[in-house]
Amino acid sequence: MGRKVRKVLNIRRFVKGVDESAWVEVSNAAYREYGSWWRGVSIEEMREREKRPNFDFEGRFIAELDGKPVGVVHAYVSMHDKLSKEKKGYIDSFCVIPAFRGRGVEEQLLEAAMNELRKRGMTLIQTWTGIKREDRIQLLEKQDFVFAYRTIDMEINLADIPSNIGENTTVAIRSLQKDVEEDIEMLNWLINECFKEDPLRRPRTVEETRHSVLNHPQLKEQETFFAALDQKNVGYVGIGIDEKYNIKQSAKSGRINGIGVLKAYRRKGIGTRLMLQGLKALRAKEMTKAMLDTTDINPTRAITLYEKIGFKVLQEYVTYEKHIT
Repeated sequence: MGRKVRKVLNIRRFVKGVDESAWVEVSNAAYREYGSWWRGVSIEEMREREKRPNFDFEGRFIAELDGKPVGVVHAYVSMHDKLSKEKKGYIDSFCVIPAFRGRGVEEQLLEAAMNELRKRGMTLIQTWTGIKREDRIQLLEKQDFVFAYRTIDMEINLADIPSNIGENTTVAIRSLQKDVEEDIEMLNWLINECFKEDPLRRPRTVEETRHSVLNHPQLKEQETFFAALDQKNVGYVGIGIDEKYNIKQSAKSGRINGIGVLKAYRRKGIGTRLMLQGLKALRAKEMTKAMLDTTDINPTRAITLYEKIGFKVLQEYVTYEKHIT
C-alpha cells in the first residue's frame, strides 16, 4: 500500500484586493447547507460591505490545504466596542467547506480568531452557528464557549395579513423622506432610544443610519414609516427587498428591516399598526411573503407580536460566548 500523503494546512491573513474571490467561493460553498436562509454573496457585495462606516478590516483569515482555500473566518471589533468597557469581539463568517471539515481546519481558524481578538484587548468573544450544526456546537463547547441566546428567523404569507387584532388606529403614519436630513436624524434617534435596553444593540451614529437607508448592500426598494401620536414620533418600521435572494430562491419575499416603539408608548397597539403597515407596503410591491428575525432575549418580547400577526418560525441559530484573558 502507498503511503498516505498528508495535506499541509496554512492559516493566513486575508489580502484585500486579492482574496475576495476565494472568500466568496468558500462562503457560498459552506453556507449552502442553510438552504433557504443563504442568499449567497458576490464579490461586488463584499466590496460594498467594506464601505460601511463601521466595517472592521482587521482579523480576516483564510485556511488553505495545499494552497486551496477551504475555510474563512473574520474576527472583528465594532467601532462602538472599541470604546466600550466591556471589550467584546466577534467571530463571524466562520465557515469551512463541508468536504474539508473534521481535518482540524475549524479548530485552527477558531484559534487564529481568538488570538486576534485577545491581542486587540478583547475579554469577551461571541460567535454563532446553526442550531443543527452539532459538530460546531461541540467544537465551541470544547473550547469553553457557553450558550448565550437564540436567534429566530420568521416568515409570513402576505395573503394572510390580519386586521382588527388590536392595532392602534389613532396614530398617524407617514413615510420617511430620504432626502430630508431631519428625517434621517429622527430615525437614528428612534432606533437608539427604542433599543437602549436591548443588550445586543449598540448606539448607532447618524452616518450609519444614513448609509443603511441610502446604500444598504442587500436591501432595495427600502421604505421607512414613522408612527406619530400627539404630533410626536413614537415608533418606526423599515422594509426592503433583497432582490438577489428572491432570484436565488425563485421567491417574492420582502423583509421587515427593523421595528421599534418608544418604551412609554408600548402595549398600545402601535407596534401592531406599524407591522401591518410594513406588511401591506411589501404586498403593494407585489411581494408574497415577508421575513424578519428576533432573539429570545429581546427585552420587549417582540416574538409575541410577530406570532399574533401570523409569523411562523423558519430557522433558528444559537450564539455562544467565551470570556478570555
